[in-house]
Amino acid sequence: MTTVGVLGGTGPAGRGVAIRLASAGYDVILGSRDELRAGVTAAALVPRGPGVVRGATNEVAADCDLVIVATPYDSAVATVKALKSALAGKIVISMVNALAKEGREMVPLYPARGSMAAQLAFALPESTIVGAFHHLPASDMEDLDSDLDADVVIFSDDAPARDVVAALVNEMPGLRAIIAGSMSLASAIEAFTAVCISVNIRHKAHSYVKLAGLPE
Repeated sequence: MTTVGVLGGTGPAGRGVAIRLASAGYDVILGSRDELRAGVTAAALVPRGPGVVRGATNEVAADCDLVIVATPYDSAVATVKALKSALAGKIVISMVNALAKEGREMVPLYPARGSMAAQLAFALPESTIVGAFHHLPASDMEDLDSDLDADVVIFSDDAPARDVVAALVNEMPGLRAIIAGSMSLASAIEAFTAVCISVNIRHKAHSYVKLAGLPE
């Protein structure tokens, strides 16, 4: 079974992805700069399936077969640069959004290369970057009783890597993979997260993206 490492996995977004991956049968390493915090956080996650979630350092998480970057946007590049050798030759999933809060809204920020996925691709030239998991409500992801039924929009310049990530997403309870296309869509997809969060703040809701009209 493929092992999955989640860098910066102790936050809400990382926890949600980790518990649903483990519920799909994957062995997940929840990475953190603080190994003790990672262990405590992982122990509190109870998946409903044959997989497990274990806490460790980001360095241990980076040794997994497939790695997800779930850090805050302002530490994502520094985190992956320090792990560049371990991540070489691997699929690295970016779920990072560059956002700032202004009043009761979230607004998108635009990094120098246009998107966080592009920033990570530049920092990791020997890895294959795939974007996914951007528009999901973290609390509903972590709560396996939430009846989540969300679409996960996937993008990458590498078609086989997109397919690998789509297959993984489709195994996770409550999620359906939608391949959107290439990295040229990264900026728009990441920025739309600001819309999703702002809608949820305004309406005190936990809405998510669901695309109708697609073939099953």
